[in-house]
Amino acid sequence: MVGEDWEQKLRRGGYRITPQRQLVLEAIGRLQHGTPEEILAEVQRTATGVNLSTVYRNLEVLEEVGLVTHAHIGHGAPTYHAVDDHVHIHLVCDTCGDVASIDAAIAEPFLDELRRRTGFVTDVSHVALHGQCSGCSSASTA
Repeated sequence: MVGEDWEQKLRRGGYRITPQRQLVLEAIGRLQHGTPEEILAEVQRTATGVNLSTVYRNLEVLEEVGLVTHAHIGHGAPTYHAVDDHVHIHLVCDTCGDVASIDAAIAEPFLDELRRRTGFVTDVSHVALHGQCSGCSSASTA
């Protein structure tokens, strides 16, 4: 994930390439989905001097240039993940806390109908659906 492309996006956005930005981006790549606190813990595995405000500042920059995005998966801080060509919807298990992703194409018929009826255009990259994962739902019926 971290390569020439991220550097070009930062430069085009008028930002410098810094070790902290690279550490935050690499942490998101390893975590796949993470809150700022989770990203900080991952970064601090190799760079103990990085603090939470540094993570937040770098997340803002990385989101501004289109390298990461966030979703409100729970009631707390937003969860960040890398931007790629695979737009997905987050599936959040309210029982075990697992977060899975599903291709956003599954929602296209609904989104097309919503757009047709209301003119509302939806950004599904921020969508999180809450419920029970297959493991928890089968355990509750057993």
